[in-house]
Amino acid sequence: MTAIRNFVRNHPQITAWIALAIGMVIILAWSAKDVGFTASQWAALIVTTILLAGACVWIIGWGDEDEAEGVGAEQVEPSKPNQESAASD
Repeated sequence: MTAIRNFVRNHPQITAWIALAIGMVIILAWSAKDVGFTASQWAALIVTTILLAGACVWIIGWGDEDEAEGVGAEQVEPSKPNQESAASD
């Protein structure tokens, strides 16, 4: 059990990807159970759903990277015009 906890602490995005993918595949299977897909169509849908879950977690993680680097709207200084070039004109 401690191995699972350590994995979750050390790899939060992979954990989120797994959890989101499982949930999305369950919703997909439940909502499309009566459609009549073939096995290859189900496989393609499930793989695409898992990749989509990974893309969602990756995009959501963009905000986490900015916070980790300390870049925020309040921390960015506005650029100042170069006073030397303005004085020489």
